[in-house]
Amino acid sequence: MSETTLRRYTGLFGLIASLFIVVQVPLYFMYEIPPDWNILTRSLIGITGCTMYIVYFLGLRQLIRHVNPAYDWIASIVQIAGVLWVAMVFVPQSMEVGAAIATDRDIDTTTEGPFAAAQYLMQGAVSRLLMALFLIALGIAVSRLGLLPRWVGRSAYLLAAINLAFLPAVYFGDDAADFYSAQGWGTTATMGALWSWWTLAVSISVLRSARRAATPTQVAAAHSYQQFAGTTAR
Repeated sequence: MSETTLRRYTGLFGLIASLFIVVQVPLYFMYEIPPDWNILTRSLIGITGCTMYIVYFLGLRQLIRHVNPAYDWIASIVQIAGVLWVAMVFVPQSMEVGAAIATDRDIDTTTEGPFAAAQYLMQGAVSRLLMALFLIALGIAVSRLGLLPRWVGRSAYLLAAINLAFLPAVYFGDDAADFYSAQGWGTTATMGALWSWWTLAVSISVLRSARRAATPTQVAAAHSYQQFAGTTAR
């Protein structure tokens, strides 16, 4: 696969995945006690978007390797951290849906139900660590290889620092109404929103970069075709 095609597919899947999560996050704020349809809908949107992210992470890994095979280890970290983050999203979403289906009344499945407490680390500290690892690895690849604009690398480092700043939130209780707590809206929803908008912007950048990523083979082929066409015309 050429670099141009690789950038197009990576950017496209990242764009689609980001839009799914952009749509999902506001659904968490629609109701104080969400009805089952809200929980089921937002969870389906979330797991669909995260499935698209798997392709996005694989595309980033292949793109880094294509630009410089010596950075395969960084590329592997990008993919593995991203896929593990997806797993950390899948499990809590499954817990929320299971609690909504199994309970005969409307509950806030992020704080109530048999699986609520088990979600705290997965949606909080573990997700923040995995996201930070992904962002730092991608920031290194971008800053050293120049495969994307500089702002991508710099913003990746900044977003990684913000993620790491939420790790101590585990010491501040589990009140979802608090910004800074193990299950607070800052630790979970705000970081999800920042992540989705950031990946949306990066995906657009990847798509735009596909126009400038014609491989030497493609350029040579185009040049040869032009020469052939000119000879034939004579």
